[in-house]
Parts: sequence; structure tokens; C-alpha cells
Amino acid sequence: DSWSMADGVLGFSPKTQRGDIITKEQYASFELRLDWKISKGGNSGIFFRGTEDKGSIVETAPEMQVLDDDVHSDGANPLSAAGSNYALFACSTPALRPVGEWNSARIRIVGNHVIFHLNELKIVEFDLLSPEWEKALAASRLVSLPDYGRRAKGHIALQDHGDPVWYRNIRIKRLP
Repeated sequence: DSWSMADGVLGFSPKTQRGDIITKEQYASFELRLDWKISKGGNSGIFFRGTEDKGSIVETAPEMQVLDDDVHSDGANPLSAAGSNYALFACSTPALRPVGEWNSARIRIVGNHVIFHLNELKIVEFDLLSPEWEKALAASRLVSLPDYGRRAKGHIALQDHGDPVWYRNIRIKRLP
């Protein structure tokens, strides 16, 4: 009951039944486009190629961070600021709009090549399982998750991190 749809907007507001919301289907190469808006001080995320075989999708799925950088403490760290590939790759260009405004995100994955856009600016680019990825993972707190980022396909998930967040215009296109 924490997720609801109204006027074309999927919203999360913590209630009694909580949890991430995930796609039924799994995706390998795809382009995800959506708009997001976070609450003041809020934290959430967009996960991809996640599976539930480890208990929580967080244990396998890389993440595009959704955050109020101005108020949430994670906003002070480039590796956990809005738009980053959480804990691994920081945004190359500031692109975040203020709390209360919609941000347009695009995640494009072809094979293991990943590109994040925020508000039409390319902000993060990396290759899953590359030497650069492995080095970033080894230096992060995620190193204790042996299956993190190692799935060739998986679900897309919107995170319940306990803070109100809204998504709209969600579109997923499979890519060859």
C-alpha cells in the first residue's frame, strides 16, 4: 500500500506494506526513460539487472541514485549524489534540478556498456565488469556483495528507501 498511481504518476509514501517495486520481465540491453521527483531530504534509486535470488535486489543490481543533494547527507559525496552510479561512479556534470521539480533520467545499456543521462546531459558512463568497474567495486562498500553487478539480465526496480518519491513517463525499450 506504499506505492500508488494517480494522474499518471507512480508515487511512494511509506505505509504498512513496504518494498521496492520491480518489473515482471527481465532486461539485458535496454533503454529506460523516466521522470523522477524526490521529497525534501529524500533518498531512492533506480536499479537495473537485479535479481531476487539473493534476498534483496540491492545485492545484485547497480543503481542510479535518486536524491535530494542539498539536504540528504549522501549529496555531499559525489559517489552517492543524485545521478551517480551509487558508490562506484560519480556524475561528470551537475544536472540535478531542485527538490519539487521533475528530473528526466535515461539509462541506456547495450551489452555491458552503461550510460546515464539526467536532464538531457550525459553524466555517467562505464562498462560493467571492466577493469575500471572491478577497481571501483573493490574500493567501495559494495565489495562484500559477490553478485553485485554481475547479472547479464535482470529486473528494473524503483527503490523503497523510506522517503516519498514520484515517477512518471516510465518507458522501457529493449535493445538488440
